[in-house]
Amino acid sequence: MNLEAWLELLERRHPSAIDLGLGRCGAVYCKLGSPRPAKKVFTVAGTNGKGSTVAYLAAISAGMGSRYGTYTSPHIFRFNERICIMGEAVTDTCLERAFELVEEARGDVSLTYFEFTTLAGLLILQQSDLDYAILEVGLGGRLDTVNLVDTDCAVITPIGLDHQDFLGPDLDSIAAEKAGIIRPGAPVVCTEKNPPIPVIQQADKLQAPLYRRGLDYDILDCFGPADGQLRFTMAGQSMNIPKPTMAGDHQVDNLAAALAAFSLLNPACLLKGDDIAGSLRGVSVPGRLQAVSNSPEILLDVGHNELAATVVADFLMRSGKTHVTCVLAMLADKDVEEVATVLGKVVNRWLCAATGGDRGQSGDTLAQRVKSALPLAEISAFGNLEAAMQHAVSIVAQNETILVFGSFLTMSGAAAWVRDSIQHDGHDAAKITQRGPGTDR
Repeated sequence: MNLEAWLELLERRHPSAIDLGLGRCGAVYCKLGSPRPAKKVFTVAGTNGKGSTVAYLAAISAGMGSRYGTYTSPHIFRFNERICIMGEAVTDTCLERAFELVEEARGDVSLTYFEFTTLAGLLILQQSDLDYAILEVGLGGRLDTVNLVDTDCAVITPIGLDHQDFLGPDLDSIAAEKAGIIRPGAPVVCTEKNPPIPVIQQADKLQAPLYRRGLDYDILDCFGPADGQLRFTMAGQSMNIPKPTMAGDHQVDNLAAALAAFSLLNPACLLKGDDIAGSLRGVSVPGRLQAVSNSPEILLDVGHNELAATVVADFLMRSGKTHVTCVLAMLADKDVEEVATVLGKVVNRWLCAATGGDRGQSGDTLAQRVKSALPLAEISAFGNLEAAMQHAVSIVAQNETILVFGSFLTMSGAAAWVRDSIQHDGHDAAKITQRGPGTDR
């Protein structure tokens, strides 16, 4: 079977897309020989910022001359993006071979799409003779398939409300699930200075040293806004590094956490500032306030919860963007009303597009939900994302901003539309990568 056929099979074989628990996948993991993906493992959990933190850890590994691999999800353009070795996505053939091994090992055990493909990813990483593996948790932490692997350093990014149906109704419940990646005695790096109490309690219970920004490590702008450098400090040592090229102040937080985590497993990195600085220049992840057109400006963001909306709104306000049209396409189980309330501080026009699938909703329903939060807002509904994008480009002035927000699938669909429509019309647009099949959070 080729990769496309495998993915189609896996998408329909298990009765539910999300089926948290380590019992079934753990049994298959053991049959596979409990593959450890690298000599040292970073596991990254949290509500937002995971993908960027993984990218920074990968860049630091490269700067140190180490062999590294990453596992992330979901993908944006091609499934292969989920497993990368030395920054390169693995081939279809590599994935097909790993799928065959998982299929042979699972016997009559039913696995979800995520469980099956994560096990394949761990096999591929193990076979690649890596110094470091950087694993992104898919959902939660405690019961996520990634958590079959004992981490050497847990990184916990900002935690907010999302996936309450699976992780619990409040912040403490969700934080307790995220804290499930912590291991006895292994260091824990928190992006936040004041992480939720369950994270602190779990670290204390397992005697896992806890490192928090502003207390145990920090990153400061000591050189002025025009210099382009930051100073990272930890354990009495410091090094100068370039400011993130990805937009938003939150990227500084993600970068600081990555530097702290790597420093804990390899303190020598603090003595190789120049090498690391070189590898950090130009680090980018698609769909993180990504500008794909300049005239008009189009920003794509994979955010789909209140925490992400807050980060985006803060960036737009700080950037002085006062005329923003939001193309919004969100799944029905997301908190549309809270997202609209937060983004409503900077967005003056809403174009609500339908999303498909079992978790989708119509453009009309989405528009009604935005209207309930923002009764006086200018809101329109569209049958699909492409129609909303076309309308947005037709009505905004060249000096205005279009924000595309709501999910990974929304971002990838908008990127494909920009590539096929705006670029072909000769507008000033960034290069967009080929889109492939995807799943969403």
